[in-house]
Amino acid sequence: MDVVVPFRGSPAELEELRARLARLELREGDSMLVVDNTAGRGSSDVPVPVMAATEHATPGYARNRGAERGGADWLLFIDADVVPSPDLLDRYFEPQPAEDTAILAGGVRDEPVGAEAGPVARYAYISNAMSQDNTLSYGPKFGFPQTANAALRRAAFEAVGGFREDIRAGEDADLSFRLRDAGWKVERRERAAVVHLSRQTVRALIAQRMRHGAAGAWLGREYPGGFPARRRPGLVWWGLRTATRELVAAARNRDRDAALVAVFEPLEQISYEFGRSLRNERPRRS
Repeated sequence: MDVVVPFRGSPAELEELRARLARLELREGDSMLVVDNTAGRGSSDVPVPVMAATEHATPGYARNRGAERGGADWLLFIDADVVPSPDLLDRYFEPQPAEDTAILAGGVRDEPVGAEAGPVARYAYISNAMSQDNTLSYGPKFGFPQTANAALRRAAFEAVGGFREDIRAGEDADLSFRLRDAGWKVERRERAAVVHLSRQTVRALIAQRMRHGAAGAWLGREYPGGFPARRRPGLVWWGLRTATRELVAAARNRDRDAALVAVFEPLEQISYEFGRSLRNERPRRS
């Protein structure tokens, strides 16, 4: 299995990522590569090499360049903000996938934090914000695994042309739909899990959801019938009413977690909807 991790961030964050990835247990024929999509700090250091891929700043571009460097039958894509278990690769093949399976959806668990933690991180944990259930629940036609942690059969991946490189987000959904249309299947591998390091600020949460909204609008145009828009005025009014009602109930019961859900759940949905007006395409620089 070839492990490919796209990265954007500072030198310190890069070294933290490499330290986390060094815990992964690799066997003969496995490889691991961080693809630096930011500043071109390429390195061939062992045990976690880094290659530069700065020509086009999208995760799809970084993942495709990393995939090209390997030759294993399976590709494992994980995000840079997750912590993998050391035996992650072995868990993906318990049991062996069927011959018509192209995607193995690994588990994504939000960083476990206590009730005293910051509000954004605590909300992510109690709401299972990054669970694969959230995107697979869109149903057989529009459900998809997130490539925060997913393995792909190389032959299928290459047959459909890999990831779209001209979009900022939603490339995992787009790839899943193309694989589905080509007759490939998805299997769950919840025990092959990573822990997602939660965002810590409201600003980061809103930015994430707006980026998802831009991806949702783009996917809705590419794949009609999925990811429909909601009326913004009605959504904002719903959010205000819901937050007020649930906050009153949470205060009455002295339930901090319920108060966090009351505030952040409407905020997420409103941010997502307003994000739909943002551009998801990122054309190559000439």
